[in-house]
Amino acid sequence: MSTEQYDLVIIGSGSGNSIIGPEMDGMRIAMVERGAFGGTCLNRGCIPSKMFIYPADLAQHAAEGGAKYGIRTEFHGADWQAMVHRVFGRIDPIAEGGRQYRHSLTNVDVYEHSAHFVGDRELDAGGTVIRGEQVVIAAGARSYVPDVPGLDQVPFHTSDSIMRIARLPEHLVVLGGGFIACELGHVFRSLGSKVTIINRGHGLMRAEDHDVAQRFTELAAERFDLALGAHVDHVRMTADGIRVEVTCDGGPRTIDGDVLLVATGRIANSDQLRVEAGGIAVDEMGNVVVDGYGRTSAPGVWALGDINGRHQLKHMANGEAKVVRHNVMHPDDLRPYDQRPAPHAVFSSPQIGAVGLTEAQAQASGEPYCMITHGYGGAAYGWAMEDTTSFCKLIGDPRTRTVIGAHVLGPQASMLVQLLVQGMHLGNTADEMAVGQVWIHPALSEVVEQALLALMEQFDAWVAAH
Repeated sequence: MSTEQYDLVIIGSGSGNSIIGPEMDGMRIAMVERGAFGGTCLNRGCIPSKMFIYPADLAQHAAEGGAKYGIRTEFHGADWQAMVHRVFGRIDPIAEGGRQYRHSLTNVDVYEHSAHFVGDRELDAGGTVIRGEQVVIAAGARSYVPDVPGLDQVPFHTSDSIMRIARLPEHLVVLGGGFIACELGHVFRSLGSKVTIINRGHGLMRAEDHDVAQRFTELAAERFDLALGAHVDHVRMTADGIRVEVTCDGGPRTIDGDVLLVATGRIANSDQLRVEAGGIAVDEMGNVVVDGYGRTSAPGVWALGDINGRHQLKHMANGEAKVVRHNVMHPDDLRPYDQRPAPHAVFSSPQIGAVGLTEAQAQASGEPYCMITHGYGGAAYGWAMEDTTSFCKLIGDPRTRTVIGAHVLGPQASMLVQLLVQGMHLGNTADEMAVGQVWIHPALSEVVEQALLALMEQFDAWVAAH
């Protein structure tokens, strides 16, 4: 069998698609993509989920009304099919446009097949063997499906398919308690479905700071039916849908629903690529091991995004793609991956925004730290909202007076935390962030200002005591 030779082979058209630039016009490039162009984020992740979350937020606000503010609103239901058409009627043409554009480039060959390594920088792509002088692995991750008795005998959805279902569920049963479970649970609960979340942990969002996870779980219990500390004994079909038998904190339960969503995490696609055949090392979780520059254990092979396990975050994958694009073209002037704390947000209700260390991580480090928690209600806009549950939590190093962890739970948390990300990434102290600028009054951002001022007081007290 003959081998097609390329200067560069890119596996995956998500963030990997942005590797190709005008500086590569003289190179022969292969793009391997087995699914829709644009990867997880565009087709079944960040973008469509937020296009559902925004109307879900509106629906929740309407349903809850505003009696305490002197207004009355109602939610009269959702046209699910119209929503699906709105979302994917915009997304699908973008994915197809990306596909057609790559096909139109004279120096790029597109292989729309699954692929796997068969040797050093050599892959079988749908029966054609291709080899690259350099290879970029940007093949992402997929939904993890746990080994649950009976699960292989019942119809279920993952985040890949749930947003394209034909009708709104009457009762959605969710396995998992992380960000995917909580974001999609929020969507369907807000639009009128009953939602039961089954999680083996004793709370939701357990990867977050413990105060955030605890408050989020408390608030979630007011909206969802929660089965926590749960062991799933069996899943089976019924005449009306599915039945999940669990043993949980409250004892044994039988949960009947019409749609089942499995949202128990994501795993790297390295096994499907058979990366070991290319001399590429993986860790115990199956993530492709990379060094600080994105290089794998195999010379000439790079890995970026979800498949390397550094961060399962689109904004971090995009940053890594920029680094790899440079490094592929400039082997004598390598740039490193960003090592600063990676920010993230969860677009459930309430929102979560976070960056840096949790309090548990700060404790485990054994280094001195200060911590404050400041409620939204302490700021004028939070007071106007009559908010009693949202807060900003800051963790700081009293020796350098810097913020080393920031955690926001509440309305616009994803935007409020960005103020702290900016200061942390630019190397500002808490003092510089708090008093080095003018904060607009009475904007909600004053929550962050007041939290920073409170942290400064903790720093002063620590210094005085030491």
